[in-house]
Amino acid sequence: LKAFCTRTSALLHQRFCSDYVKQMRYLFNLKEDDDACRHALTSGTFYLFHNLAPLVQKSKEGNTAPQINASEVNTILEKMGQQKMKLEDSVLIDCSEREVAQFALDLGLLEKSALESNLQGKFVDLRKALLLLNGKNAPLLMKAQALLRWHASNQYCSQTGQPTQKSVSGSKRICSANGKIYYPQMSPVVITLVSDGSRCLLARQEAFPAGMYTALAGFCDIGETVEDAVHREVAEEVGLEVEAVKYTGSQHWSFPDSSLMIACHATVHPKKTKILLNKFELEDAHWFSVEEVLMALNRGVFLKGESGTVPVWVPPKWAIAHHLIQEWAQQQIR
Repeated sequence: LKAFCTRTSALLHQRFCSDYVKQMRYLFNLKEDDDACRHALTSGTFYLFHNLAPLVQKSKEGNTAPQINASEVNTILEKMGQQKMKLEDSVLIDCSEREVAQFALDLGLLEKSALESNLQGKFVDLRKALLLLNGKNAPLLMKAQALLRWHASNQYCSQTGQPTQKSVSGSKRICSANGKIYYPQMSPVVITLVSDGSRCLLARQEAFPAGMYTALAGFCDIGETVEDAVHREVAEEVGLEVEAVKYTGSQHWSFPDSSLMIACHATVHPKKTKILLNKFELEDAHWFSVEEVLMALNRGVFLKGESGTVPVWVPPKWAIAHHLIQEWAQQQIR
């Protein structure tokens, strides 16, 4: 009776379990069970990279980052005469609703032009690829690149100096000498849109594309809360004292390394808005009216005007900075 009840309970749980929960449990199993992940590799799909640049294919329907099945990847590796690389060099990044595992594999050891010819596509810098793809698959591609980069940078144990071994899924690395486990990490970053009630503050660094302004951003220091980091970063970069902080969302960000962008709105006193620019951190910072912000949002990515001048524009729609700025603008016009 006990065995019957256990089986019945398991079946009922499976029946009424949401699709999302099923996917997460399936991915968890692949991360923890190397044999299960090896099996999933044989029927999985792969996003291909070359030295961290994703493959982009162009068709009549537009640009895509293709998912290539395991047999095709093996065929390409054999055709290129590659004996060292194998499917297990990939990292697990997600699965479909039908529980088809999705992986990312970097083919940087192979000749780029020959690969592009075989694959009928181009390996493109991730920033440019996301623009070409209009943000489609942005979270997966950024996650894939971050995991591939982390594994390439953590080949050895920091305690013993001995090689670390990747689990089949890529969810961790294990020291071959003392068994210490290393997990992929992200650095927390606060990205903050400062407002005085009727205007918002946008800034730019020298390295930004011409005309691009965005919210303030900076890494959290050890020991800081999110609120602490917002107060400090605003004070450091533009010399303003924040009165209130409100969290609004987050996003994984690959550039330059893996970060967790924690988006916040911050308010300052409307009579204490004089900007004291930190030239070491920023090239420029200005207060913008809601009308100016709406114009910048509607421009999209703006690279060059007809007269050679570049108007103010903000990060693209797939960036959390865009949503932060858009959210503020919508609140102003309600």
